[in-house]
Amino acid sequence: MPDIVIKKVKKGGHGHHGGAWKVAYADFVTAMMAFFLLLWLLSSATEEQLQGVSMYFTPETISQNESGSGGLLGGTSLAEEGALRSEFGAPTVSMDIPPVQTPEEREAIRVAQMEEQEFNEAQEELLKAIEANEELQGLEKNIRIENTDEGLRIQILDEDGTAMFPSGSAAMAEHTRLLLQQVAGVIENMPQDVSIEGHTDAVPFNRTDGYSNWELSADRALATRRALEGLGLDTARFAKVAGLSDTDPLLPEAPENESNRRISITLLRGTGERTAPEGEATDNQSAPASATPAAPVDQPAQGETKRRPTFSVPAQQ
Repeated sequence: MPDIVIKKVKKGGHGHHGGAWKVAYADFVTAMMAFFLLLWLLSSATEEQLQGVSMYFTPETISQNESGSGGLLGGTSLAEEGALRSEFGAPTVSMDIPPVQTPEEREAIRVAQMEEQEFNEAQEELLKAIEANEELQGLEKNIRIENTDEGLRIQILDEDGTAMFPSGSAAMAEHTRLLLQQVAGVIENMPQDVSIEGHTDAVPFNRTDGYSNWELSADRALATRRALEGLGLDTARFAKVAGLSDTDPLLPEAPENESNRRISITLLRGTGERTAPEGEATDNQSAPASATPAAPVDQPAQGETKRRPTFSVPAQQ
């Protein structure tokens, strides 16, 4: 029987593997720290900042021209403008920046907004005043108020057999005077200039002395001016008083309708003098009192024109 020999190989001990594992662990910890820092930054960033980061990493920019078929060159040649793509261009963001407004433009916008609010408040106040007055019950249909490009227009017109003036006369009816009283109470403290226009229908009105609708509409407009002036409206606020006869009908399709007989009182947009808001001073107010001499009482200050009321009657056609 042969001898069985068992060989035992003794291996040396597991020595140290060096410091390679430390380097790998340090890289792992660094990457995790960077990852959690990125998560923290993303959670605290605003929507605009995230959009900016996204656009920064956009690999290409695309022309805003809507042309081409989406192929390699977008259906155009290199020399043509179209949906060309740039692999190297930096991403761009286009924004519409409003133009810088001058102080005069800002003041004009502020005044326009204030005036619009005044017109709305005046319209509401006048309608409420007429509705609350027992003597004017049923006359709501005889007054129309509208906000136009020219300004706030208040029209007192004949409606449903109720006339504001007797036929062929400029003598004002009593209920017309009561309506004007409400109008004057609302617009008295407003700064705008006032325009008054008289209108008639197209029914022929000729007398032997030549008195026609032209003279009648002008006389009614002047009678309205005198009534408003007597109710406390300053004379200097009347910018225009005119008679237009039947040239501007309220109902063009029915020129002989009674509603075309009316008086139009318009608060002219963008007119009148306004005081600066509290806390703001104008150029003249900010200058020392001794720096500029006072203007004479009977003459307008420099750069200022004295407003005069005009009274006109259109020529008969």
